[in-house]
Amino acid sequence: FFIQNLNKPIILTGAQRSSDRGSSDAKMNFICSIIASLSEIAEVGIVMHATSNDNYCYFHRGTKVKKLHTTRRDAFKSINDLPLAKIYPEGKIEIINKNFRKRSENKPELKAFFDERVAILKAYPNSKPELIDILVNNFDIKGIVIEATGLGHIPTNNEKSWINYIKKNDSTIFAITSQCIFGRVHPYVYTNTRILSSLPNVVFCEDMLSEVAYVKLGWLLAQEKDIEKIKSLMLKNFANEINFRSEYED
Repeated sequence: FFIQNLNKPIILTGAQRSSDRGSSDAKMNFICSIIASLSEIAEVGIVMHATSNDNYCYFHRGTKVKKLHTTRRDAFKSINDLPLAKIYPEGKIEIINKNFRKRSENKPELKAFFDERVAILKAYPNSKPELIDILVNNFDIKGIVIEATGLGHIPTNNEKSWINYIKKNDSTIFAITSQCIFGRVHPYVYTNTRILSSLPNVVFCEDMLSEVAYVKLGWLLAQEKDIEKIKSLMLKNFANEINFRSEYED
């Protein structure tokens, strides 16, 4: 989000095993990152081991990747999207996902803005809706990403309903994502999601990862104040963070 009109790849890499270990993935990840930096993919991405073996790495889109294991060398996986490419340490690049920004002569534009008054709040059994008031009143939070269950469920029909707390904090925007790793939220399938989506300060974030929604919301809040405008921009693709259709292979 911070660098718009990107004209070349920006690669992040690392190692799950330290370089003094025989099973270290550091060297291959680094070599594959150099190879990926020569590709036609002009996006921010992560290059790490694709499997537990030393055969190839994946070039993951930065807005669609998640670490799913604490120690495995193939811990990083693309979520709701295919990896952009396979990167082989011998120098071969095999494009997997044809939907990517291509290298160009664009002039990048730096938009390194971020409003730190954002938070992530997880819906859980016996959760306390008063936490919303605490975040808003004690920490001046202007945006909350709610990690809802399933398609976007939060308590709505009992004494622990979150609805009135979201209503009264109408100057705070609430971005709805799912605790599920794969899939998307949807505002119209169930009654309680329709109730939630009817609130003017709520936006359902399609298949966006919670962490990505958090950064995007903070980025937008640093540039815009109007809630309707922010809701609209949350559903605009800036870095291929949203796939508006879920494909089985993804």
